[in-house]
Amino acid sequence: MMIIKKIISWKYFRTAAAFSASFAAGFFLSDAKIAGIASFADISAAGAVGLTSSAAVFTGSLVRSILSGTVGHNIVKLSALAIIVMIKMFLEPKNDPKLCGINTFVSVLASGTAVSAVIGELLYKLPFYLLYGAVAGFAAYSAALMIAGMKRRKAIDLSGTGGFACTVAYIVFISALCAVNLPALNIGVILGSAVTLGGAYYYRQTGGVICGTLTVCGAFLASRTVGMDIVILPAAGLLTGFLRRQKVQTAALGFAAINFILTALAGLSMSSFDRMIDIFGGAFAFIPLSQLFSDKWIRISGEKTPFYDIIATRMDFLSQTVKELRTESEKITRILAVGGDRKKEIEQNCERVCSMCYRKPFCWKSDKGNTYLGFSKLSELTEFAAESFPYELEDCLHKGELLDAFAKSSHEKAAARLMEMRFSESRSILHEQLKITEELVRSAGEKLDVTYSENISRSIRKKLEKFGIVPQTVIACYNSKNRLLAEIYFSADCAPESSTRVCDLAADELHLQLVCTEPVRSGNEIRMRIFEKTAYSIEVAAAASCADSSGQNGDTHTVFYDGEGTAYVLLSDGMGTGRDAAAQSRLVVELFRRLVTSGVEFGSAIKLINSLMVTKSQDESFATLDAVRIDLDECGLTVIKSGAAATLIRHRGSVLKITSPTFPIGIYESSEIFVRECDFEEGDIVIMFSDGVSESSFPFIKELLLGGDDLRHIVDEICAKSEVFNHNIHADDVTVIGVRVRRS
Repeated sequence: MMIIKKIISWKYFRTAAAFSASFAAGFFLSDAKIAGIASFADISAAGAVGLTSSAAVFTGSLVRSILSGTVGHNIVKLSALAIIVMIKMFLEPKNDPKLCGINTFVSVLASGTAVSAVIGELLYKLPFYLLYGAVAGFAAYSAALMIAGMKRRKAIDLSGTGGFACTVAYIVFISALCAVNLPALNIGVILGSAVTLGGAYYYRQTGGVICGTLTVCGAFLASRTVGMDIVILPAAGLLTGFLRRQKVQTAALGFAAINFILTALAGLSMSSFDRMIDIFGGAFAFIPLSQLFSDKWIRISGEKTPFYDIIATRMDFLSQTVKELRTESEKITRILAVGGDRKKEIEQNCERVCSMCYRKPFCWKSDKGNTYLGFSKLSELTEFAAESFPYELEDCLHKGELLDAFAKSSHEKAAARLMEMRFSESRSILHEQLKITEELVRSAGEKLDVTYSENISRSIRKKLEKFGIVPQTVIACYNSKNRLLAEIYFSADCAPESSTRVCDLAADELHLQLVCTEPVRSGNEIRMRIFEKTAYSIEVAAAASCADSSGQNGDTHTVFYDGEGTAYVLLSDGMGTGRDAAAQSRLVVELFRRLVTSGVEFGSAIKLINSLMVTKSQDESFATLDAVRIDLDECGLTVIKSGAAATLIRHRGSVLKITSPTFPIGIYESSEIFVRECDFEEGDIVIMFSDGVSESSFPFIKELLLGGDDLRHIVDEICAKSEVFNHNIHADDVTVIGVRVRRS
């Protein structure tokens, strides 16, 4: 086993395996026939693959022709293969499916035309080679399209054009294998039977019928006799589909028995008896092969289920409704805020004092300009005394009453402004919470780029139930990188104590290396996430020191995974130092971790935390938030900051400094978030620190980053030397975190 692992881990293993497989294809398919003529399977295979593999196909076909003495008989095929290799060498730097098809067509046509011209049969054989080249080119195009889809999505896509391409390639492949001359066995029938059984077992009756029909079609192209002997294969696939919930051994025995019964009813002959042995061989070969199969390799639908489209549409509509509600509320608030103005105050006080005065007609008609100006000055006063009375109203008979009236309205305005300030803050918080709700609803309705796996979900459930662990729901799917993710939900009353046990059982059942996250509780339900190991992992080192007058560090940091292939490294610096600062930073870190692991987008999570920090008490309370988000599938880095200190990134021999002009969490009703996507590669280092590390130490940190790779040493040195570079009178807590990405 260790020797096998070493061979697989050899860096040239894939190239060697592809070359060997291509050589074998050229060797065994060289003398195969389709519909009574030489098979074009080896030519199409050479046209569909890259330069190295096409050269291997040509080499295998040439070696077989030399050993069997049929070089002259196969001269057209050998010439076409040689031309394909030369074209790929000089004119086809990219393995584009269309170019592969054209290359194959041109090569067959050129080779056939040249040979026909030499033997004097050009006019007679040219139409044949046109048709032969077109079919071979189309098969090469289909195979190249299938290979391109596998490289892009790391799975065989059976939807749309991908399904059509796979169908053509499978028929040609089965036909060529059925024509391979082996004693007592037909390798094409054996493989086709195993595929038909697999289609029925994993994809129900539909899969069995389709795979059986395509296998029979390929067999008929190779030989009418072989095709007639296995013509009942689609019917056997249909009936076997009803056994999909049974054990693999039961399904295989049932498939073999159904084929025997149907063949016996149709009438046994010597050739059909031989094919029955081949079908039995395919059924029993499926038993061990099924342990290696994973539905992650097959994509049967490129479209989302309409049910999910309905949910996404409704959630988006609900999000728009919340947005309109928030917008209308803000508009009404602005309209009401324009309320009591100076003109209204003047009119009210005029009515209150001047209504019974006999001089009102003179003041408000003959001398209206001076009267209005005097009333305006009164409305602007903050202290009401006889000395500050406007001279425009010196002839007024009710000076004292006017002063009292405007003093009263001034007090009312002050009280109104105070209430407006209180309500304005409450309205701002309410509008911010409505905005958060809008974002949460929208994100919940976003379509996920995942493929649900019913087989894996059922397998995990059965394994857990076998060991006395009863989940409420198991959801297994593959993400866009074809990596397995599984969510398992338990009732809080019967949830297992450790997620590690659940992860180990699932890994044992699926024969995969799985990782689990910590359980997340919501109400009476607990969710556990397990996922296939990511392409990258992170190495984290941290160091911290307390301020001189404090016995407790006010900074809090943590590392966690969201269960979908993303790692978060988080640092929060509470206001001040000591126990209170630690409580604030710990609250921010714990809330952020819980919200993100529960499925909340990180921007919405920060806004929710800010809303809680603003309203949790009357005392001033805030904390910074500094986070890096690392995509462990593609090594992508996102820097997230709210009032945090700078972050330094070592990338390709240089050091990048990232700062953010934002305020900490808990200061204002509306949170400020700084987000930046950064280039990041394997071996790069991120350094995060609290504001206890002075910017004057950055040249020293840069020298450390460029001078070595020992992450622990770098972090410890920065922390130890932070006091030397800090010229402030008051010391502050110091926390330094180093993060590096490695290949898993």
